Amino acid sequence: MKKLFTSESVTEGHPDKICDQISDAILDELISRDSNSRVAVETLATKGLIFVTGEVTTKAYVDIQKVVRDTLKEIGYTNPEFGLNYEDCGVIISLNEQSPDISQGVTESEGLHKKQGAGDQGLMFGYATNETENFMPLPIDLSHKLTKKLAELRKNGTFSWSRPDGKAQVTIEYENDKPKRVDTIVIAIHHDEFISHEEIKKQVVEHVINPVCGTWIDDETNFHINATGKFVIGGPQADAGLTGRKIIVDTYGGMGRHGGGAFSGKDPSKVDRSAAYAARFIAKNLVANNLAEKCEVQLAYSIGVAEPVSISVNTFGTSDKSEEELVKIIKNNFELEPANIIEYFDLKNPIYKKTAAYGHFGRSEFPWEKIKELEV
Repeated sequence: MKKLFTSESVTEGHPDKICDQISDAILDELISRDSNSRVAVETLATKGLIFVTGEVTTKAYVDIQKVVRDTLKEIGYTNPEFGLNYEDCGVIISLNEQSPDISQGVTESEGLHKKQGAGDQGLMFGYATNETENFMPLPIDLSHKLTKKLAELRKNGTFSWSRPDGKAQVTIEYENDKPKRVDTIVIAIHHDEFISHEEIKKQVVEHVINPVCGTWIDDETNFHINATGKFVIGGPQADAGLTGRKIIVDTYGGMGRHGGGAFSGKDPSKVDRSAAYAARFIAKNLVANNLAEKCEVQLAYSIGVAEPVSISVNTFGTSDKSEEELVKIIKNNFELEPANIIEYFDLKNPIYKKTAAYGHFGRSEFPWEKIKELEV
């Protein structure tokens, strides 16, 4: 049986990704100075303006204006023609302290329960599949590689005509649940006025699509590159950006479910982030240890309570073991209280800004991506 499945990624200069990176850059600066900082920072980007808000409790001082401008500069918003320039854009900051009612449930020995509890109620999913070397679904894996390549070529000068915004979308044809080929690639690349549409198509196919997707494309693969014919006005000048609006890009490209909680700007006491990393770690290790060909893990928590209220596993008929057996394996091999997750992954370190573009999963530099031998 054949079917098509599509995922997308966006470049670091996409309006929503600008906001994710600013929020996580602020988080990194805070926890590098006070590792116990409680942070929930939201960013909005529009033409000529960045607005930072949220809740922060910390003993540190951070020059947030500087963090915002440095992040914009690093991304590539260095020209007033882009509608947002790091040197002269407006930056408005409105931050409040975390609610003490939440804080007492998260701080050890302060709430009804003595252990460090979850920072909120909620449910988180992790997913893994053996269809790629990094245990990610192929559509999102290729989409991330395409957008990362677009940014790389812009920054090294090969695409001197390109601007920071951009998107990539990949449709994979599956046969009997195995990826067979790329059916369609859609790319939108932000560009200067002077370059022609045909030249953009030619360069993108030669320097981006062929090197990244090579063996997966064939003569019948469809390419749609800047399909409106023009993408001169982009970034926050064209669309406002918000932190947390690319949660599917951040995770598995729609393959597997999502609990709804965003990651960026949140310190690891928020299980939206830390438990989602733990769920990926579990799912990946179940697949890597040959207990399933693909796997989805759900964790759920109550605010102020350390132990998850539920653990659920779905292997889509690819495991010899029952869900009950797999849950038992999970409980025997993984510590899932928030404090233990934070300690195991060493999450009180400034590692978050680099997660904020090109996906939080499938990247070997992150501790939740390591593989360990499970006791079965």
